[in-house]
Amino acid sequence: MTDSIDATQTSISLTDRAAAKVRALREEEGNQALKLRVYITGGGCSGFSYGFTFDEDTREDDTIVDNGDVALLVDAMSIQYLAGSEVDYDQGLMGSRFVVQNPNATSTCGCGSSFSV
Repeated sequence: MTDSIDATQTSISLTDRAAAKVRALREEEGNQALKLRVYITGGGCSGFSYGFTFDEDTREDDTIVDNGDVALLVDAMSIQYLAGSEVDYDQGLMGSRFVVQNPNATSTCGCGSSFSV
């Protein structure tokens, strides 16, 4: 069973800036059912990599973090590496992208898309 919880009640949060970007992207796609999914995969230059995708479906083992009308989905395997993290949207020299501020990362690569624990 999935649990929907407010971002202030969980160990991972979705910033207002990231939620605003998800709203804009949903509007562009014409699909208000889209949710932002963050996940961890192996094989980044620092060990693990962050991944982002949009998903309409919620899986049974997902943690759901709400920021207003925007939902962030995290699968059961990934949540253990993301505890205490903040998902944000950054516009800078590296371009525009969703980013994870992860206090569990002991090292990260230069671009910030991979990490080790």
